[in-house]
Amino acid sequence: MQLEIRPDPAEVGRARRWARSRLVGSGIQADEPLAETLILLVSELVTNAVVHTGRPAVLRLSLPHAVTEEATVRLEVADRSGRAPVPRCADDDATGGRGLALVDGLADRWGWSVESTGKRIWCELDRCSKSPEVAAACGGGAVAYGGGAAVEGLAYEAV
Repeated sequence: MQLEIRPDPAEVGRARRWARSRLVGSGIQADEPLAETLILLVSELVTNAVVHTGRPAVLRLSLPHAVTEEATVRLEVADRSGRAPVPRCADDDATGGRGLALVDGLADRWGWSVESTGKRIWCELDRCSKSPEVAAACGGGAVAYGGGAAVEGLAYEAV
């Protein structure tokens, strides 16, 4: 599943709505922490593509066919800029600059690769069951199950 993104900040909201609509029927409930985290990551990666490249992008979402307690969701944003994503250190008063830090803290895995026409940034979220053994196998889960998360001093609640 993919969505073409225009280089317009209004596309971020459209991308979130599109991603939410893809969850319907996937076995991942809209109020599940995985879904909330996924929507936040969509917002961050699409915002980065729109704001920092000023070029069209493509959002791809890979949901497993059979969602189990240990399923993995993959999110990719491909843009037409060859510039590498660079995490920034934002001070307390900055209104931006935390996107990749959020991705790093919330995703189970993330990375980027050079493409023939630009780059692709991707991240994956593991849907772990609540059993301690599975949670430990999934990396302990940077995402707290319960409506919000804390990541090294950052807190958020998806709305």
